Amino acid sequence: MPPRTVTTARQRRLGAELRRLREAAGHNSREAAPLLGIDHTKISQMETARFGVSGERVRALACAYGCDDQNYVDALVKIAEDRTKGWWLEYRESLPADFLDIAELEHHCRGLRTYQIAHIPGLFQTADHIKAIFSEIDPPLSGFDLDRRINHRMRRQAILEREWPPGCEAVIHEAALRMQFGGRKVARSQLNYLLAMGEREHITIQVIPFDAGGFAGSGQSIFYAQGDVSELDTVQLDATHGVTFIDSPAQLRNYRNLLERMKKKALPVEYSRDFIHGIVQQL
Repeated sequence: MPPRTVTTARQRRLGAELRRLREAAGHNSREAAPLLGIDHTKISQMETARFGVSGERVRALACAYGCDDQNYVDALVKIAEDRTKGWWLEYRESLPADFLDIAELEHHCRGLRTYQIAHIPGLFQTADHIKAIFSEIDPPLSGFDLDRRINHRMRRQAILEREWPPGCEAVIHEAALRMQFGGRKVARSQLNYLLAMGEREHITIQVIPFDAGGFAGSGQSIFYAQGDVSELDTVQLDATHGVTFIDSPAQLRNYRNLLERMKKKALPVEYSRDFIHGIVQQL
């Protein structure tokens, strides 16, 4: 396969998993090379996603490294053989790479969990709400750049309209519900849309009210995407400088525990609906 000039988060994740397999087997790249009959530099190139890797090669690597978890290996093969030309590639020249990686992550995930303190989850935002959020960016976006970001976020929401959409669990703090991006009218419309989304079978929305007290974690938003197997789950964290993707087993376990703690602190689904209705009536 020819060398890649651009790599996606999904391709880099496959490379990272191949490195984990090798390290779990106790081999460095020079020791692993003879097992596969290739030069050690090729192993490094596959692990950094510089070069693509076939499904057949993934199975050979797993065998050489003594991995007997067939479901995990099958999931890696699926990534290696994926030739999806996603809609997000249309934005490669006009949006930061992080935007494309998030859309790709959502497209392939089996389930979504999110915890938000200051924002409504992106997949539940209305166009007016999105516009109000991106209008706060400094320096201000041009009309074209603003429209591209709004359009991209709206297109991401298509995963919730699929015939077999991923399950989605959202825990939202009261602070996010009371933020009036775009003014009262936009906020009211946004909360009504959130209520409508919560009616869907595959979506659950729970609220943590102010009077629930403190909360665990740093207060940043958390997006947890479930892969075909738990080893391929991914956490995405937002920051002013961009997004961070986390996939180490220990950290994934910590974030699962954190999300469970937030869920237990939140109101039950029906009480959460009533709570959101109450805020709408105050607007």
